[in-house]
Amino acid sequence: MEYLLFSYPNCSKCEDLKKILVETPVDFKEYSLVEKESKLKIRDFLKHLKRDQKGAITIPSLIILDDADEVTVLNTGEEFKEWWISRD
Repeated sequence: MEYLLFSYPNCSKCEDLKKILVETPVDFKEYSLVEKESKLKIRDFLKHLKRDQKGAITIPSLIILDDADEVTVLNTGEEFKEWWISRD
């Protein structure tokens, strides 16, 4: 599986999710959305991303790609914990 975390600097929700990921045995790649490369990368997943009532992308966004090319998008540490437990 591949884990891609899209985040912003100084974002408490981003830091909370990142802390949980670090405590879990997963290798993830973080993309800071203040960098051009990260903004280009997130475009690959626009159709999968959750949005708020105003249409803005919900950040943080953790994109999980499995071997069957299925995409799961999680936005909070709680969502990740529930997803992680459900895998067993």
